Amino acid sequence: MARLGIDFTCALESLRDGRVPDRDCVLPLLSKLVGYCLIAASTTVKLPQILKILKHRSASGLSMLSFELDVVGYTIALAYCLHKGLHFSAYGELVFLLIQSIILVGIIYYYSQPLGAKTWTKTLLYCALAPTILSGKVDPVLFEALYACQHAIFFCARVPQIWKNFTNKSTGQLSYLTYLINFGGSMARVFTSIQEKAPVSVVMGSLRTVATNGTILIQIIVYRKSHDQREKKAK
Repeated sequence: MARLGIDFTCALESLRDGRVPDRDCVLPLLSKLVGYCLIAASTTVKLPQILKILKHRSASGLSMLSFELDVVGYTIALAYCLHKGLHFSAYGELVFLLIQSIILVGIIYYYSQPLGAKTWTKTLLYCALAPTILSGKVDPVLFEALYACQHAIFFCARVPQIWKNFTNKSTGQLSYLTYLINFGGSMARVFTSIQEKAPVSVVMGSLRTVATNGTILIQIIVYRKSHDQREKKAK
């Protein structure tokens, strides 16, 4: 009995016999279920951040470079997973994260007017190259190199935001809920990547996401607590 690539046979047979399903049966099943839960959660993970910017009509405190690199990183990661033929449950959230990241960059651009020639050049360059990368029309060796660079891209995507938070002692319009979901999701993705026997580079990418999202989440908690205390003293 299989649904959406999830085989329930061994679990159901064990339960019919009055036995607890063994580890080798439960873990793959749990991995697939967690993977689909992550995909479901990813459909709205960046929505709190989008709504917060729209509500305040401001992108203050946000690093434009960080969000632009997110789009590049998600594009490469999605193309790589498609190229490797991984099961949808192992990477499906990348589809929705990429779409939301593009929308988010568009909104940040809107509230960061006027835009310079450099910004328009980057946008046109992405629109020209992204379809080729996503379609897999890239040399396999180059694909591996791109994916290796993707780890650096995502790391560099978080560093400007982390540094900006540190220097400002504030997280501006960053959404706590978005980064909380990102952190929890990246923790779960480490588990599913290992269970799905994803390449080591994919597992390492998930661990890197845990570290960087965790750092920003801590900054949001610390700096907002400090901000609230200052406001109380001012009153």
